[in-house]
Amino acid sequence: MAHRLTVIGTGYLGATHAACMADLGFEVLGLDVDEQKVDRLSAGDLPFFEPGLEPVLRRNLANGRLRFTTSYKEIADFGDVHFLCVGTPQKADEYAADLTYVDAALSQLAPLLDRACLVVGKSTVPVGTAARLAKLLAALAPVGADAELAWNPEFLREGFAVQDTLNPDRIVAGVRSDRSEKIMREVYASMIARGTPFIVSDYPTAELVKVAANAFLATKISFINAMAEVCEAAHADVTTLSEALSHDDRIGGKFLGPGLGFGGGCLPKDIRAFMARAGELGVDQALSFLREVDAINMRRRSRMVDLARELLGGSFIGRTVGVLGAAFKPNSDDIRDSPALDVAVTIRSQDAKVTVYDPQALGNARRAQPALSYGESALDAARGAHVVLLLTEWAEFRDMDPEALGEVVAERNIVDGRNALDPERWRDAGWNYRALGRP
Repeated sequence: MAHRLTVIGTGYLGATHAACMADLGFEVLGLDVDEQKVDRLSAGDLPFFEPGLEPVLRRNLANGRLRFTTSYKEIADFGDVHFLCVGTPQKADEYAADLTYVDAALSQLAPLLDRACLVVGKSTVPVGTAARLAKLLAALAPVGADAELAWNPEFLREGFAVQDTLNPDRIVAGVRSDRSEKIMREVYASMIARGTPFIVSDYPTAELVKVAANAFLATKISFINAMAEVCEAAHADVTTLSEALSHDDRIGGKFLGPGLGFGGGCLPKDIRAFMARAGELGVDQALSFLREVDAINMRRRSRMVDLARELLGGSFIGRTVGVLGAAFKPNSDDIRDSPALDVAVTIRSQDAKVTVYDPQALGNARRAQPALSYGESALDAARGAHVVLLLTEWAEFRDMDPEALGEVVAERNIVDGRNALDPERWRDAGWNYRALGRP
């Protein structure tokens, strides 16, 4: 008999995991304490934008394999395997991760567990968290040691979440018993059968895999952006440099795109939490390089502002700026720690009129930054602009007609924050084109 699954927390990770596991044939019950979110999901309405996920959600609601609830008692009675998918945001005014939601979820679930089950953590947590939660679970669960804990980090990329859930490049299972490993193998049997590597580890290793991966990717992004700083000083072209490096198979081209840098809900807070935890473990020097990774990333935003100001003769006062992009990356409506929105807010604070357009993130941006102006299209955002900034590399921005955009601006100045445009095409259309790391 197949295991019945529950998913606690129906944010980006949880809603995706619940819908996709139902699509694999499991009966799944998702829980959230937010009644409005549960109502929306139960009606087949995603509270966020993710390509391809809504059809999966609706299909499995319709066939009865997927439901949502606000009741911990209901999921405790229903589930054999309980996935913890709640958020671990950065603490206010600290680098460390806030584990309030993880602790609260386990503390509410555990006292209701009166039969053998497996609780599986998927949230990104500081190393050592799983061991602490395992003790808490054993102490609070009426069934005692038969309520076991495993740690199974997620590796989702926003914009590719369905693909990454259904066809992951690896599955990591941090376990303490053969029984836990057996259950994890049964849950992911279809993926393992297709050849997905299944890596069994202890708790600390499983916890470290996700943050180590994110730290490496962040380092790679900041490395090429550090090279962009050098290229600007040396009048070299960082995009050609990046292409040349990418042909070295020891380096590769992924995450070697120079530009405005990383943002979102994972990389920034994860590398900061990793540094904080290393300090608690007494090995902060091992990760001191991540401070410079973070600093390089933040400098990209300042340099973007500087480039735009240079094109306007040294001041934003009384000038109009069109901003294309608010999400931290394309194919997402996520504005958490968005470089694009940060740049827009900074420029507005220097007395410019700033109008922002994004294909999916306008609603979130308006709620977060109501003082900015917003357009309903790229042309709308650029109308009357003295400079246009491309800050999120949506396909519709990459494919823009420079002549059509030129018809609505006050001056043909553009700063390409993502190195997404063809400089010659834009210059041939009369635009003064600048980009990060290019002459």
